[in-house]
Amino acid sequence: MDYENILSSLKNQRFKKVINKCKKFDAGATIYAKEIRKNIFLLFVLLKDEEDKNFHAFIANFDSVESIGVKEPLQLLFYISVKNNDDLHYFDKYMKS
Repeated sequence: MDYENILSSLKNQRFKKVINKCKKFDAGATIYAKEIRKNIFLLFVLLKDEEDKNFHAFIANFDSVESIGVKEPLQLLFYISVKNNDDLHYFDKYMKS
């Protein structure tokens, strides 16, 4: 899995970078968020000091983009821990359905 390509892709696809300040995600985690429907966001959470370069993907309902990283999500709709190419392929397949 090419972690650097994934990071570059998130930045190029207009994901907003958010610094985590809530307890839902690990302290120091960086969150990339993009609204995919009204108040429904696709989040990629990159953990601080993660040696294996794993990340977590969420689809969650928030009040607004400003509440991401500050408040808990209103509802968690989907979660996957992406650790390898198979996980990434599954997530991609889920997003296209």
